[in-house]
Amino acid sequence: MLKKLIVNADDFGLHTEINKGIIKGYREGFITSTSLMCSAPAFEDAVALARQNPGLGIGIHLTLVGSVPSVLPKEKITTLVDEAGLFPANYIVFAKKFYTKQVKMVQLELELRAQIEKALATGLSITHVDSHQHAHVLPGMTGLVVRLCREYNIKSIRIPQEGYFFSGGFAGGLGRKIGRAGLSFCACLAALQARQAGLSYPKSFFGMLAGGNLNEQLVGNIITALPEGVSEIMTHPGLNKQELDKHFTWDYHWEDELQAFLSEKNKTLLEQHRVTTINFGGLR
Repeated sequence: MLKKLIVNADDFGLHTEINKGIIKGYREGFITSTSLMCSAPAFEDAVALARQNPGLGIGIHLTLVGSVPSVLPKEKITTLVDEAGLFPANYIVFAKKFYTKQVKMVQLELELRAQIEKALATGLSITHVDSHQHAHVLPGMTGLVVRLCREYNIKSIRIPQEGYFFSGGFAGGLGRKIGRAGLSFCACLAALQARQAGLSYPKSFFGMLAGGNLNEQLVGNIITALPEGVSEIMTHPGLNKQELDKHFTWDYHWEDELQAFLSEKNKTLLEQHRVTTINFGGLR
């Protein structure tokens, strides 16, 4: 078997500086794929850039969290958004609402359909589905997302199942390790549903423990550790950290993440380890 790698940049459409970073990483580096946030403020800018770069794989970053607005008007999805029409801040708040049955499944399906249809209406070739803060692998959510993928003929999905003991040199704290373990367990369950539905996904996943903190060294370590078959690295590149930090409190190292995929050293490692880069459209 050969080693194949998808490098997917999340949050395409969230901010113009994120969009610019993703495109730079695709044109000058080895970012191969990105996921479009259909209700985010810089969506139109992202779509225009995607049209100018047809080789970049485009997925849908289903969004139910992150304090961004919805695609549907707030009156139609009152159990998903607040008074201002924004989704909850993070997946923990969403999960509490979801598992205490405060979220109406009818509204949830309507909003996810609206996001998928908005992406498809751009005319871009959609390669896969993933989600903001991995909401699509929450038990109870995956079945709906898988069903929608099949209905809209989207053939691939992200399964964010990073190895329980993989660190790649990143010294994540206990909280991050516990969070990653929980997510990887949910992803394992989601993978079963995806397989049963005939959806494809990369066999291995990286970038969870060190999410927002990837750099040249860490990505080099991942490349060196890539197993046979298809792997995905998730990344959050961007330009102008100073500007982005005004809008987002995540303390992401946007420019370091971008640099990791522009790095000549890491490009050389890909060659040395005979890794072919693809996007989700290249999955069997």
